[in-house]
Amino acid sequence: MAGKAWRSAVRTQKMYRNLSVTLIPGDGIGPEISMAVMKIFDAAKAPIRWEERNVTAIKGPGNRWLIPPEVKESMDKNKIGLKGPLKTPVAEGHPSLNLLLRKTFDLYANVRPCVSIDGYPTPYTDVDLVTIRENTEGEYSGIEHVIVDGVVQSIKLITEHASQRIAEYAFQYAKQNRRSSVTAVHKANIMRMSDGLFLRKCRQAAEKHRDVKFTEMYLDTVCLNMVQDPTQFDVLVMPNLYGDILSDLCAGLVGGLGVTPSGNIGANGVAIFESVHGTAPDIAGRDAANPTALLLSAVMMLRHVGLQHHAERIQTACFRTVRDKKVLTRDLGGNSTCSEFTEAICQRVQDLD
Repeated sequence: MAGKAWRSAVRTQKMYRNLSVTLIPGDGIGPEISMAVMKIFDAAKAPIRWEERNVTAIKGPGNRWLIPPEVKESMDKNKIGLKGPLKTPVAEGHPSLNLLLRKTFDLYANVRPCVSIDGYPTPYTDVDLVTIRENTEGEYSGIEHVIVDGVVQSIKLITEHASQRIAEYAFQYAKQNRRSSVTAVHKANIMRMSDGLFLRKCRQAAEKHRDVKFTEMYLDTVCLNMVQDPTQFDVLVMPNLYGDILSDLCAGLVGGLGVTPSGNIGANGVAIFESVHGTAPDIAGRDAANPTALLLSAVMMLRHVGLQHHAERIQTACFRTVRDKKVLTRDLGGNSTCSEFTEAICQRVQDLD
């Protein structure tokens, strides 16, 4: 049974006809799962026109890393994007392309619904929550330097503007999606200035939205309570690093990153939806990938632009395929290929006509 998070994953915009969407297939299994999504969208007759672009980091003036101009031009024009996984070098080379995309388009809110899927066995059966992560600053601001040999300093940047913006978004999201409560996740008891500023902005937003219950909780307490009883949480809002960690923990409650969608919401109507799992190079090209996370992210995208009917049909077809357990990829407990799983969803979509 679909939860509230599935019904309306992000704030709904006006409906478009023949919507042009920037598609960034990504690396590793990215092209395979992107192809699966396009095939399912075709079966559902979703009015989407894909504009495929590849992302590689390039150096611009002043040795600044940038995304390719054709990607920026496409996103500036289309406003809406769907992205597969991108490879990020560890401790060397260019910075995270995901971070570059977020900064380039000011994608300030990462929205990740975590909902139990009927028929997919996990230790929890009734999870229905949403994590909202500030996406542009915090420890991921990219401000690091060597003080002396053997000593590195990393700056945690928290601003009033970003904190106020994400807090307001969380409460607006809760109201527009019929959510009853917002929990601010923080460590203001230790980082009194940085997390203290974030928490103050959450409290101020709560004063403006008294019809939504507000609680505040330490990050470590949230983690403890989450694994004991996730049903006590509804919408959670938090700074960048905490959101990165906690959203993955929540994904683990419902089956992992392979079944968890994600949307990055920005200013001026820009949004990029993505699968948040890795590139899985060990199975790339072997027709073994699970496209569910990217597909459900694409469903979020459809809801975002007002294509509710197409979103519901695709989501229903996906969930029924998982529930029936007849055609599943290996990570979902089956022996089917990505192509077979995709075809099964396509058939169910057509059966819903």
